[in-house]
Amino acid sequence: MNKKFLPLITILVIAFVLVIYLSNSIFITIQSGEAGVLYKKFTGGTDTTTFYGEGFHIIAPWNTMFLYNVRTQEGKEIMEVLSSNGLSISIDLSFRYAPERNSLGKLHKELGKDYAQKIVVPEIRSATRNIIGKYTPEELYSSKRDSIQQEIFDECKENIEKKYINLDAILIRTVELPSAIKTAIENKLKQEQESKEYEFRIAKEEKEAERKRIEAQGIKDFQDIVSEGISEKLLKWKGIEATLELSKSQNSKVIVIGQGKDGLPIILGGDK
Repeated sequence: MNKKFLPLITILVIAFVLVIYLSNSIFITIQSGEAGVLYKKFTGGTDTTTFYGEGFHIIAPWNTMFLYNVRTQEGKEIMEVLSSNGLSISIDLSFRYAPERNSLGKLHKELGKDYAQKIVVPEIRSATRNIIGKYTPEELYSSKRDSIQQEIFDECKENIEKKYINLDAILIRTVELPSAIKTAIENKLKQEQESKEYEFRIAKEEKEAERKRIEAQGIKDFQDIVSEGISEKLLKWKGIEATLELSKSQNSKVIVIGQGKDGLPIILGGDK
C-alpha cells in the first residue's frame, strides 16, 4: 500500500466509525402519526418555524430532533366537584386533543412534551368546576347533561387553543351521586314519567269521546235530513209506483181498487 494514501484511508475509517457511532443522531426516521421539532445547538436553538413530517431525515450530529405524537389522543379525568347546592359529585370525563402541527416548534419551546398535563388537564378541571357549580345534581344527572358538557367544552376550547393545542371534544362519561340523592332523583323522574303517561291516557280518552260525539252528531244529522225529505205525498207516490210495477208482472193477480191504506189498490197475487 502506498504510504501517501495512508492518512486518507485513516480519515475515511475514522469517519466511517463516527458515522456508525453517531448514526442514531444523524439519521432520523419519523414514524406514521409523528412529527419532529429540530433543536439547533449552535444556530438559534429550537426551530419554531418548521416541523418535520413522516419519513427519513438527516441532521447534524450536534443537533437534536424531538418527536411528537400528532394523532388525536384521548385523556381521562375523574374529579370531585360541587353542585350549586354544595353537594359533592364525582365526574368521570374523557377528552380528545392533538397538538397543532404548524405550531409544534412553539409548543415544544414553551411547554414541552408534557403539554397535556400543563395545559389541557388543568383547563378542563377548572372549567368543569365552574360550570357544574351552576347546576343542581338533578340537572346534571338527567336533563342538562348534554348542555353542561357543551358549556365545559366551549369554556376550555379558546384557552387551550391559545397554547397550540386543538381540543376536539369533552365527554361526561359518568356522574356519581350519593346513593340517597340518586334514589330520590330516580323516584322523582319515575313519578314524572307516570304522570305524563296518565295525562297521555286521559288525552287519548278525551279524543276518543270527541270522536264518538262527532260520529253520533253525524248520524243524527243524517236521520233529520232523511226524515224531513220523506213526506206523506212521497210515500203515496212510491206506493203507486210499486203497484204499477207489480201489475206489469206475468203472475196472475186480483186487484181490489180503493181498498188499500190511503186509497191505494190491493193486489192479491197467485203463484204464477
